[in-house]
Amino acid sequence: MGNVKIINQEVVFKGKLVTLRVDRIQEDGCPESVREIVAVPNAVCVVARPTPDQVILIQQYRHATGRVLMEVPAGGLKPDEDPRLAAIRELEEETGYKAGEMAERGGFWMTPGFTTEFMHVYEAAGLVKTLINPDEDEVIEVDIVSNHDAFRMIDDGRIQDSKSIASLLKVLTRR
Repeated sequence: MGNVKIINQEVVFKGKLVTLRVDRIQEDGCPESVREIVAVPNAVCVVARPTPDQVILIQQYRHATGRVLMEVPAGGLKPDEDPRLAAIRELEEETGYKAGEMAERGGFWMTPGFTTEFMHVYEAAGLVKTLINPDEDEVIEVDIVSNHDAFRMIDDGRIQDSKSIASLLKVLTRR
């Protein structure tokens, strides 16, 4: 298992953020097949903790869903950017908090069936209030909630964003 021969790769679309690639592959013991791959930069998400019993969440409109989602701060990596530095940058841009401590807590593949995106998870503490500085196309509302409320929001569907659910569970259930 795991031996895959790439027969052909064709880029069919290249945009500002995504590249759509069509790969023809041959896995051991299987007929040739086609995979449509969305190649995107890797990203970071930050579980920011003003106190050990609280987390920062943001509300942001996500056009693909047609609605405002409750999320942890996150963002894409710039080419060759260190994920830890990206986490520091994204946290301050989106929440107006600078982290005194930024600890890596692992990561996960977002949608490995068709995208290349790997999400690095960080936990931020020792927060100091600065100024929010979102990207020019972002409107963000910042909320601080208890860990208990964050779990309840996952359970009752107020948090539906997969990166937020995964990273909150990864950090808040850590022993």
